[in-house]
Amino acid sequence: MAEQLRLMAVHAHPDDESSKGAATMARYLAEGVEVLVVTCTGGERGSVLNPKLDRPEVWANIAEVRRAEMDAARAILGVEQAWLGFVDSGLPEGDPLPPLPEGCFALQDVEVAAGPLVRLMRQFRPHVVTTYDEQGGYPHPDHIMCHKISVAAFDAAGDPARFPELGEPWQPLKLYYDVGFSKAKIMALHEAMLAAGRESPYVEWLDRWGDQVDKGTRITTRVECGEYFPVRDDALRAHATQVDPDGFWFQVPMEVQRQAWPTEDFQLARSLVDSPLPESDLFAGVRDTTGAR
Repeated sequence: MAEQLRLMAVHAHPDDESSKGAATMARYLAEGVEVLVVTCTGGERGSVLNPKLDRPEVWANIAEVRRAEMDAARAILGVEQAWLGFVDSGLPEGDPLPPLPEGCFALQDVEVAAGPLVRLMRQFRPHVVTTYDEQGGYPHPDHIMCHKISVAAFDAAGDPARFPELGEPWQPLKLYYDVGFSKAKIMALHEAMLAAGRESPYVEWLDRWGDQVDKGTRITTRVECGEYFPVRDDALRAHATQVDPDGFWFQVPMEVQRQAWPTEDFQLARSLVDSPLPESDLFAGVRDTTGAR
């Protein structure tokens, strides 16, 4: 019997797993792949972005609320999920930026903080790992730290000389960075909305683009997963404090999204298998090398 393929997605906060690569995970789960979401922090310092829940009793219990939201999203996606247990760093604002809170995730020593993730990699034994790029996808200190420990753990998990107390070595074969939005994707959705006779929510975003770096040039891998966009959106809505169900992220009708941009996109950052680019499968090369299915 062929070994089961395994995918690990490492994220900074509860809700990130539902806004970044969720439809891809849902597709692979439907195909029989085992999927583990790793959540680095509890999201304790996240904002309440849904005005309907911006209430004192929610703020008073935000850590418990966000755990309950993660439980609901996990059930919708059907993934396994593990907490690393670090404390949310918050998103510093101001000029100059204030110091980060003592003891938070972003202030941890990278080698030490990678240890719990190394343990999980050796226990779960993923063939493929997804996370964020060196800018964190966007410059939140927890996202940047998530990138750092993901790369460190990817490199350490298969080395018997490193963290020998954390289990038998296991080397993941591929590491990907999520590429959530490229200029081409925003333009495609914008133009599709106009063609459908609808108001585009992307006008201001495109107007602000200017000299902003286009991460579309990094994309190596496009995973067809439009069928699973409704699962993604249901999981995202489960993070009710973080997402306004009547807000920006839900303004493009599902049929427009599927027609204009039916993929989720990734950058292949590391590979120990032969997988010619461009790809349409995160497990390209892995299936042939391992025989796993």
